[in-house]
Amino acid sequence: MATFIGDYTCKVDVKGRIILPMAFKKQMPADARDHFVVRKDIFENCLVLYSIEDWNRQIEKIRKRINPYNREHNKFLRNFFMGTAELTLDNNNRMLIPRRLLDMINAQKDVVLAGQDGRIEIWAADIYEQIALPADEFANLAEKLMGGTNNEAEE
Repeated sequence: MATFIGDYTCKVDVKGRIILPMAFKKQMPADARDHFVVRKDIFENCLVLYSIEDWNRQIEKIRKRINPYNREHNKFLRNFFMGTAELTLDNNNRMLIPRRLLDMINAQKDVVLAGQDGRIEIWAADIYEQIALPADEFANLAEKLMGGTNNEAEE
């Protein structure tokens, strides 16, 4: 599994293409560097870009928990796959993001590709600038989620 580190501001050309930063490409296994799946994030106003390897891992998690013959599960599946597209890098390291997906997140000319462990979030640049928590709020959240006794932290 790739671990994506860093955030990069990128231009969206008139066709909706974005150059994948070379740092992200280098962080991927060699045999999975040009095939991706992108979808609208469930919680935030951004897109999520998965390597095909990580996408398949997500699908396996879903298959283990979802019964397509259950109406509620079927609604989840329909909405999960809505706004999903398969992408391939061209010879210039560009990926074509469907315009409908860029419009969903109000992305115009500048986007930020932000590594988040096994996936890359794609944000409209102006929105990405506004989402950072103040330092003390982030510290409190880190303590709440990751703090505890020394024994718990080492496990």
